Amino acid sequence: MLYLLAFPIALAGLVWMGWAWTAMVCVMYGTVGLALDLSTVTTILGGQGETGTLFLFSAMSGIVNFSLILFGGRAFFHALQGTALPVSRPPSPPSPSSSARP
Repeated sequence: MLYLLAFPIALAGLVWMGWAWTAMVCVMYGTVGLALDLSTVTTILGGQGETGTLFLFSAMSGIVNFSLILFGGRAFFHALQGTALPVSRPPSPPSPSSSARP
């Protein structure tokens, strides 16, 4: 259970440190993890699984994975906006001393 909570937090920490490629890893990991958590919770609520601590751990893990998707997606879009090519500046006007020549 420690892995299910610690790994997403470690991924978010790598994004926070500025590693842009980990943003997409966060979204992918969070999506798969959230799908597994939702299937576990659905099974428990359907009466086919054991209740109690498994439900609590799945709910906590689902919240962490959903937050990871939001955090990673925001960082990914922010990284896309930051990689645009710089806008070129217009040429400098000629200096006054060069136009004064005969």
